[in-house]
Amino acid sequence: MPETTQTTSTALPALPALSMQAERLIELGVHEIAGLSADGLRSFARSAEASSADDGALLAVHPDLAPASALAPLLRREDKPGFVVTDMPDVDLFAPLDTVVLPGTPLYLVTGIDRGDHMANWSPDEALPALTTEGRTPLLLTEGVHWVLQLPAVLERNRCFMTIGSRLRKANDSLDARTPAIWISNGTGRDGRERRNAPKVGWCWAGNRHTWLGFASATGRTSQQA
Repeated sequence: MPETTQTTSTALPALPALSMQAERLIELGVHEIAGLSADGLRSFARSAEASSADDGALLAVHPDLAPASALAPLLRREDKPGFVVTDMPDVDLFAPLDTVVLPGTPLYLVTGIDRGDHMANWSPDEALPALTTEGRTPLLLTEGVHWVLQLPAVLERNRCFMTIGSRLRKANDSLDARTPAIWISNGTGRDGRERRNAPKVGWCWAGNRHTWLGFASATGRTSQQA
């Protein structure tokens, strides 16, 4: 196991109130992608706020309704739209790990999100059991995209993050070695120079380490509480 990387990352801004997050998703048209009404999204957020749901929670749409391929282009950085790398055409087939349990509702909350900077230079294979030991759950790719949609500042040069809660299971039931991540394009290779500094959904090998990728995780997920 690698030593914990010492970082001096600035404190990340807090997530907006859930009602404001709902308005942001409506502004971007996420409710239309998911087949939900704007009023329904607003009602969920108001109810969650009224029930004293966790402060700082992220409002997320179930990935079955709003897949990563539809959400990634909504990301923006320096007026550049987000994109999925060309060698990840199967991005929407990356599903939650068996250990990641999602609420069976169209909308849910993700609590206690952390970018995992202290795990920079760990491999996904090393990070997952460590997160489990800490009682944390790795973010899904779609949850990571939702987070950046609400707080673009969480995506920083040299401090981006992996979302290893989403994995692709092969026909033989083993896991594909690719693990999804969200970072900032350098505009090289197949990305194209026009995409330099754009938000990028890509992947890394499960056994590889990267000094600029942490491992985003949360304390849990919850549906609307009565």
